[in-house]
Amino acid sequence: MVLFMVGCLAKTRKVGGSIVVTLPNELVKTQKIKENEFVEITVKKCRKSGFGAFKKMTSFTAEDELKTHE
Repeated sequence: MVLFMVGCLAKTRKVGGSIVVTLPNELVKTQKIKENEFVEITVKKCRKSGFGAFKKMTSFTAEDELKTHE
């Protein structure tokens, strides 16, 4: 078994008596996650405002833009 650590931010929502988090489509595709598979999820609450959540993220470049349209 190969484990990959991939992070993303997701917003919770209430469905019935449960709290649900939807995995972003890009994450599902890159990790090849299929329906009914088990995934391990680590939960960490973000700051309420979200301000500064992407401190280490650099600005997008022209090369980044080209990669998204491949």
